[in-house]
Amino acid sequence: MAEHTYRVMVRGRFTDLDEAGRARLLAEVDEHGLLTNGFSEAGSLAYDRTLDFFSFRIQLRAPVEQNDRAVCDRGLAAAARAVDGLGVDFRDLKASATDMDLVKVRRK
Repeated sequence: MAEHTYRVMVRGRFTDLDEAGRARLLAEVDEHGLLTNGFSEAGSLAYDRTLDFFSFRIQLRAPVEQNDRAVCDRGLAAAARAVDGLGVDFRDLKASATDMDLVKVRRK
């Protein structure tokens, strides 16, 4: 069964942050910068000091027969685990997937 590589971008919002949650996030904010965290197989969480929105980027392998919705669902689950691991609540998760094997590169 053939597999393709997908890049899944998940966006969401932190919600109901208490002082302890804010302190935990701010203590790690430099490790979660948008420019330093790209797509990886483990996934990477990015947010800034406003502690409002976050993004989660993950690269997944999936059978070609699997649709984008199934790949997005896997990305959403991984993002939920990552944010849960920080001990804070979130809402409004939305995901989009790009099949990297179908992306055409224009060379000059």
